[in-house]
Amino acid sequence: MRQITSQAAGVERGAPALVAGVPAGEDQQIVRTCGTYTADLQTLADWFGDCGMQTVAMASTGVSWLPLFEEGDARGFPGCLISAAAIKRGPGRQRDVLDGQGLQTLHRAGRLTASFRPEAELVALRPLWRPRAHLLEPRAPPVLPMPTARWQMPMP
Repeated sequence: MRQITSQAAGVERGAPALVAGVPAGEDQQIVRTCGTYTADLQTLADWFGDCGMQTVAMASTGVSWLPLFEEGDARGFPGCLISAAAIKRGPGRQRDVLDGQGLQTLHRAGRLTASFRPEAELVALRPLWRPRAHLLEPRAPPVLPMPTARWQMPMP
């Protein structure tokens, strides 16, 4: 595949660990496995910096991508969130190492489309807006028939 972004990494979240792939030459990759604790994420972000990465692709499954995304964003690696539906597993790609390598290869070739991620200020407000919306939604339906009922009342 032709390269669009030469300094692109890929990260796959496995059950016990993260698997990251970075380019090492034209058709080679270096794959590293690390844990999921904060110190491990910081070490991984340091490794991306040492390798000269400019962007990191990761699957947005659940909320497990959030700590790594925020760590990379704080260090200047814009994350490219890929929806799980957009990543189609081909035959024989059942291991996390291959998924990390596949994400890196597709991201490097420009074949992945990033999901929408709002700005940090909006992300901070989301936990406040959603519960408020759930509290306000049930209040409206009982009030909706009131104007109709008022018109149907007999005049005194």
